[in-house]
Amino acid sequence: MTSPQLSRRRLLTAGGLGAGSLLLSGCDRLNGRPVFKGLLADAGQLHMHTQRLITGNALAREFSEAEMSPIFRANGSTSVADPGYRSHLAGGFVNWRLVVGGLVRQPLVLSLDALKALPQRSQITRHDCVEGWSAIGKWQGPQLSTILAAAGLLPEARYAVFHCADLLDGTPYYESIDLIDAFHPQTILAWRMNDAPLTEAHGAPLRLRVERQLGYKQAKYVMRIELAARLDGFYGGKGGYWEDGRGYQWYAGM
Repeated sequence: MTSPQLSRRRLLTAGGLGAGSLLLSGCDRLNGRPVFKGLLADAGQLHMHTQRLITGNALAREFSEAEMSPIFRANGSTSVADPGYRSHLAGGFVNWRLVVGGLVRQPLVLSLDALKALPQRSQITRHDCVEGWSAIGKWQGPQLSTILAAAGLLPEARYAVFHCADLLDGTPYYESIDLIDAFHPQTILAWRMNDAPLTEAHGAPLRLRVERQLGYKQAKYVMRIELAARLDGFYGGKGGYWEDGRGYQWYAGM
């Protein structure tokens, strides 16, 4: 993985704080240059194709309950200010609905109870954050592939875009994955974590778990899934909040 954040952390580790600070300032200047950004994008594409060639449809490592972390930090947003979300949270998400649309034959509107009634997958996996920490947790929810199959994808669909309830710096949070990751058996819409419903800090009522990618791809507070042929029509056009001009690669595979 070659994200700027991981690269910067390695510089600090290898060169000490003083040397790292000088190198970081140079990285920041380079990161603002179109040619350098283009090189990063090309490296990301190479990373994706190489990893998929080597690993195919292999599963991410799963762990035992004895290996679960005693504390699992909440990443990204830990609360949502949106009044609609606050109302759903106060009401236990009884009236909340997941909307699935875009390039599908049969748009879906699913309650939390409907999602719980689908066949469930439970998995204990490691969450790796670009900030440098990891934690092992247990997740439960329906496989995304089950929901997409029920919606029926149109031939031109290439990406699943996840629209979320939270805002960062006034910008709607979103993420996206392609259909290879969307149909991976470990890609689930988790409503349960460590044998309890998700808390607000961890993304209630629903978050994406795409286990072969880094933490920033695990979108929280998922409200709507949109199937699309391209990503350049969404917000900054790079496929996610952190990818849109913030230096993160779209493919965050491990």
